[in-house]
Amino acid sequence: CWAAWSSRLASMVTTKSRGDEAEERALQHLLAQGLTLVERNYRVARGPSARGAEVDLIMRAPDAEGTLVFVEVRQRSARTHGGAAATVTRGKQRRCVLGAQFYLSSLKVWPPCRFDAVAIDGEDVTWLPAAFDAC
Repeated sequence: CWAAWSSRLASMVTTKSRGDEAEERALQHLLAQGLTLVERNYRVARGPSARGAEVDLIMRAPDAEGTLVFVEVRQRSARTHGGAAATVTRGKQRRCVLGAQFYLSSLKVWPPCRFDAVAIDGEDVTWLPAAFDAC
C-alpha cells in the first residue's frame, strides 16, 4: 500500500513540476510579446466533488483598451495526436471561462477580454491569440 501511494505521490509531484515549468515558459513567451502579468494560477473551488474554475495566466495586452487575456497553457512532449493545442478541450475552455467570470465579478469596470492558449510541444512554444470564445 505504501509503495503504491509513494509512487502515485512521486508522479503527482513530477506532473505538477512539469506544469509549473510549462506555465513559466508560456509566461516568459507572453512577456516577450509585450503582455504584462496580472495573475498566475487563478483558481476558484466550486465544491468538494466538482471541478473548479481555473485560469493558468491572466495577462494584460499592450493595447490602448487594456484587454485582459485569460490564458490556458497546455504542454505535450511532441506534436503527435494533434499536439498540445488539441488538448484545449471544451471542459478546459469551460473552466477557464468560469474562472474569468469569477475574476471579472471582482472588478468595477470590465475591460475588453479574450481567451488565448499557449501550446508547448517539446521545445516549440506557440501562442494562439483568441483561441476560443466564452460561448
